[in-house]
Amino acid sequence: MQENTVTVEQVLRGVLKARVYDVAKETPLEIAPRLSARMENRISLKREDLQPVFSFKIRGAYNKMVHMSDEALAGGVICSSAGNHAQGVALAARTLRCEATIVMPSTTPRIKVDAVRALGGNVILHGESYDEAQTHAKELAEKGHLAFVHPYDDPDVIAGQGTIGMEILRQHRGNPFAVFLPIGGGGLIAGVGAYIKSLYPAVKIIGVEPDDAASMKASLEAGHPVQLEHVGLFADGVAVKKVGALTFPLCREVVDDIVTVGTDAICAAIKDVYEDTRCVLEPAGALAVAGCKRYIERSGERDRDLVVITGGANMNFDRLRHVAERAEIGEHREALFAVTIPETPGSFRRFCSLLGDRSITEFNYRMSGTEDAHVFVGIQIEDLDARHALAACLNDAGLKAWDLSDSEVAKLHLRHLVGGRSPDSGGERLFRFTFPERPGALVRFLNALPVNASISLFHYRNHGADIGRVLVGLQVPEGQDADVARFIDTLGFDVVEETGNEALALFL
Repeated sequence: MQENTVTVEQVLRGVLKARVYDVAKETPLEIAPRLSARMENRISLKREDLQPVFSFKIRGAYNKMVHMSDEALAGGVICSSAGNHAQGVALAARTLRCEATIVMPSTTPRIKVDAVRALGGNVILHGESYDEAQTHAKELAEKGHLAFVHPYDDPDVIAGQGTIGMEILRQHRGNPFAVFLPIGGGGLIAGVGAYIKSLYPAVKIIGVEPDDAASMKASLEAGHPVQLEHVGLFADGVAVKKVGALTFPLCREVVDDIVTVGTDAICAAIKDVYEDTRCVLEPAGALAVAGCKRYIERSGERDRDLVVITGGANMNFDRLRHVAERAEIGEHREALFAVTIPETPGSFRRFCSLLGDRSITEFNYRMSGTEDAHVFVGIQIEDLDARHALAACLNDAGLKAWDLSDSEVAKLHLRHLVGGRSPDSGGERLFRFTFPERPGALVRFLNALPVNASISLFHYRNHGADIGRVLVGLQVPEGQDADVARFIDTLGFDVVEETGNEALALFL
């Protein structure tokens, strides 16, 4: 296969000639009974989370390396990865008895670093992002004459991932209506899509991306690969700023649709798969499940045969708290409200009576005045319609209610931070920061603060992820806004100003 371009026909031939089963296994295609019943379709899970490295990435990595010359393998291989591709390359190298150097961002959780080292990989931690790690890996490859194993933009990697499509068609009774796949750089969907479309063009190939990392969707809409300025890192396995030069034209030819989903929907999908399989997927591994549910809701499809690829299960245990917290909101089984009630005897009882037989999951209140009370409340609901009906009920009863169920700042910070206003917080500006979760990051943040700005509020929670999320209140003296702007630019972190956020104004 040519390295500078690849066609659908070449991918088909590459899949048929692929060598993946020396290390990978043919994973089962299993019906998800509870999810199928609830979504009124027959949903089957292609269990790539059951691979030896708990991810499909071993297929592409091994297929690339097994087709290298003996001379290239003898010189050693190198790759850049924050997790699944790294483990795939390390296991392939151990099987083929060659040296493997893995460049990982310094923000990579220890569990992933240890997993790569346990497979024999020589780990180098460099940079705070995947892009920095990749740049360093390519420099080392050129300097040391090492063979670079790309995670997605390589013909043999694409063909290796495409073997999943071959298995799906062999395992499924009849052709499925659609196959749902997660998209990062595009190697998986390009390989599977090219194989299936070559044989059965009527089968829909539907990609799924996070709302905040939809690089393929943006590229297809633009007609060429585009680079996103920022990508969300919750589903770190697909957090790619720019899709591949080889994968993009393939996807333009074989992808029928792309669905995007948010963090809450991904968390709900993790729970869905757990309830059917007792397996805990990583966020990127459950991405296609969330997309399948969104597609069904959007299209109204019923009684269809749908296949979903569960991409991986390399879940950091510490993230489970965050997943469990957000899953109920993602399933529209919990709603978050800020409600203003009169500061009078019996008002709380009246508020509860309006809720009927709904259960309160959370209630935060602190006296802030003599006339009104502001409460932050979580309430169990049946579905999205019930959430809207409850908001209307509260407002019709004369209570001012704000639906915060879709507010990131409320879900990340406010529900843990209700404490009332301070009379000494004049000139306060509120900012929500996302920064790499590594030793010293918080100190670096504090050291970069303008000397003439005082911290009036600070909230941080460890979510067991590669990133930290902080809500900060800064008292900025009049005329010093330029210093704050320089502070933000110096940090280089993602930031959203929340000074005008109505919900925060109620409580803080």
